Amino acid sequence: MKASIPKTIVFITGAFVSSDCWNDWRTYFENLGYTTLAPAWPHKDAPACTLRQRHPDADVTNQRLANLTSYFSAIVAALPEKPILVGHSMGGLVTQLLVQKGQAFAGIAIHSLQPKGIFTFKFSFYKAGWKALGFFTDAHKTYLMSFPEWQYAFTNGMPYEAQKDGYYNLLVPESKLVVRDATTDAAKIDFERPHEPLLFISGSTDRFIPASLNYSNYKKYSHTASVTTYREFAGRNHFVLGQPGWEEIAEYIQDWILKQ
Repeated sequence: MKASIPKTIVFITGAFVSSDCWNDWRTYFENLGYTTLAPAWPHKDAPACTLRQRHPDADVTNQRLANLTSYFSAIVAALPEKPILVGHSMGGLVTQLLVQKGQAFAGIAIHSLQPKGIFTFKFSFYKAGWKALGFFTDAHKTYLMSFPEWQYAFTNGMPYEAQKDGYYNLLVPESKLVVRDATTDAAKIDFERPHEPLLFISGSTDRFIPASLNYSNYKKYSHTASVTTYREFAGRNHFVLGQPGWEEIAEYIQDWILKQ
């Protein structure tokens, strides 16, 4: 018998932004009958403007990917059913890791940060992320993206006012260590293991996580009996969750969920 589709969605936020980035998405899916959660990362349960005032934040700076994954794993484990997981950027990587642990009915990785061992030679990827890695700087001080960096890495192609609104409403300081952890065993995926349905969403104009990197991530999954789907959307940058027209992607995700 085919399992019924759960009515719980857990949204997993990426690095550099507040969990408020999911507010419109939560409303969209709640109107479809889902119960949604968008837990803030540890030490980030405050408005973005408050978190920026704490920079450099001693609590945030010690965040590591293994701890972050355990944190979301515990939240998911406490739910009455295996939820649908929807993650963006580093949240997409956490989604992949939790799907690997068998904790999801299905996972949707939106512009997912790459797991260990997947690379790209795209210049924009290194330009957008180099300062966030914080090499040759104090790793025990948080990184706060400047507005020009935000324009390049997140909101390229958008009107100035929309770029500015996104920056002031959502940007938060980030741990350099958690970004570096994507190259460690904390980000390791067993691509040959059977897994629950997994959907990769990419954007053609994303500089931070290029579509080609998402495609390489998707192609690594080799268990042919497991459902793995890839879809690239034209004109979508890394600010995809708040970019005008995001509803098209949410509708596609809902249709994909109903097919599982």
